[in-house]
Amino acid sequence: MANPVLMPKQGITVESCILTKWNVKVGDTVKVGDVLFSFETDKSSIEYTAEVAGEILALLCEEGDEVPVLSAVAVIGNKGEDISAFKAGSAAPKAEEIKAEPAPATAAPAAKVIPADIKATPVAMPKSGITVESCILTKINVKVGDTVKLGDNIFSYETDKSSFDLEAEISGEVLAIFYAEGDEVPVGSNVLAIGEHGVDASCFAPNGAAPKAEEIKAAPAAAPAPAPAAAPAASAQAAKSDGGRIFASPRAKSLAEKLGVDLISATPTGPNGRIIERDVREASVNPKVAVSAPAMAAPAAKAENVDVKAFKDEKMSNIRKVIAKNMVMSLSTMAQLTHTLSFDCTNVMEFRKYLKDNAEKLKLPNITVNNIIVFAVSRVLKNHRDLNANLINGDTMRYFEHTNIGIATDTPRGLLVPTLFGADLMSLSEIAAKSKKLSSDAIDGKLSPDLLTGGSFTVSNVGTMGIESFTPVVNPPQTGILGVNTLETRVKLGKNGEIIPYTAMSLSLSYDHRALDGAPASRFLKELKDYLENFSFNLLADSKCI
Repeated sequence: MANPVLMPKQGITVESCILTKWNVKVGDTVKVGDVLFSFETDKSSIEYTAEVAGEILALLCEEGDEVPVLSAVAVIGNKGEDISAFKAGSAAPKAEEIKAEPAPATAAPAAKVIPADIKATPVAMPKSGITVESCILTKINVKVGDTVKLGDNIFSYETDKSSFDLEAEISGEVLAIFYAEGDEVPVGSNVLAIGEHGVDASCFAPNGAAPKAEEIKAAPAAAPAPAPAAAPAASAQAAKSDGGRIFASPRAKSLAEKLGVDLISATPTGPNGRIIERDVREASVNPKVAVSAPAMAAPAAKAENVDVKAFKDEKMSNIRKVIAKNMVMSLSTMAQLTHTLSFDCTNVMEFRKYLKDNAEKLKLPNITVNNIIVFAVSRVLKNHRDLNANLINGDTMRYFEHTNIGIATDTPRGLLVPTLFGADLMSLSEIAAKSKKLSSDAIDGKLSPDLLTGGSFTVSNVGTMGIESFTPVVNPPQTGILGVNTLETRVKLGKNGEIIPYTAMSLSLSYDHRALDGAPASRFLKELKDYLENFSFNLLADSKCI
């Protein structure tokens, strides 16, 4: 029976995904767990693995297509099956392409038979987040022959955004380890086996992942490869100082051999500078351009010989491309407008100084000006439902009962916006502590993918860098974003005409004019200004308070 392969739905707000790469062609034989294609949403890049075995009967989309979620992108079944029912309304291949004689393919291996009485239990790679298809095995804390007990930390792993430790759920002896540190392991794949001493656990080995027994017990050091005379720009990351040996996972090496990719051309993103599978795939599409000897070894060039037109082209990272696509989509599909208003920040600064001076006595975390603004926004936003909302498909407003504030965070990977869910239910201290944890996890790559969606409004603070005013871009499908600018010293006239200096801050609100008009947007800013100018009074009147 032919089975359609559907574009997955990644998060409640995702309506379509970009199909970035096919890893199969019509006529190929695939087995469960094989990577069929890669795709990306507005926030992440993901690989799709086969859920059924069979022959690829049709590919219904091309690389680069934007595919609605839950639409068929391919068909898997038995050779010669009728697939006409799957072609309606899709970019189906020509009949001769489907009937073309496929290249010889290796038949899928027979399923392993696991004895019913075997006294061992496999430990599989967990699924951490609904979009995660594989994880990097960063550290193995046990070896074959070790005895572990319930709760022992047996290995560590990471997704593209987060790091985790796995604790043993059973006690026993480590009978086998099927992957090495740095390997990219599909979720659900067995990493190791625990059981009674002497039990043969080879039946739990994933296909192609089981090392030989002697490799498990004593893995010899690999012989160093000679350093190349001319290395790509990324080779400084890929090669270690011990003889120029390149560190790559076994699966990465296997894929590099299959694709004909020189590992020296791959930029490592795995733990401790290790090359993993995704690096090889990236190198196969975007190979690095080789350069000559290291610049530090070259003699200083004379001024008259400097090439003033010299430049270097570098491919954008995947997350940078996703951010670019998201920003272009935001500006091209929304009627965005920005209002800017300043407020007297004197009360906020005095109250923050009081909290800072009494932090030890009051047992408070470090509370920043941005924490205070997020607190104020979470309260005022509840009175302006068109800004505490998502605009879905251009014709449906989703109004939130609570304020879920996105905290725009600058990270080494690019801009991420983790969500502070239920900010209106938190005290100022809770907002400070949880905001810090979200931003820290985003920067360290430990953030769960589920925390990057579901926001109803975003706060973006660039005031710490001295920015006096800017136009923040709305994060779709949200309808508004607040830009926080720098503190400035201004003057005003007192009651008797005297000049009084004061601390001011401007706030820039960008909003989707399709969802609300200028007057309600201005009323939100005006109410937020009044709330902040009397912050200490409003805070103490709040049920959650500090």
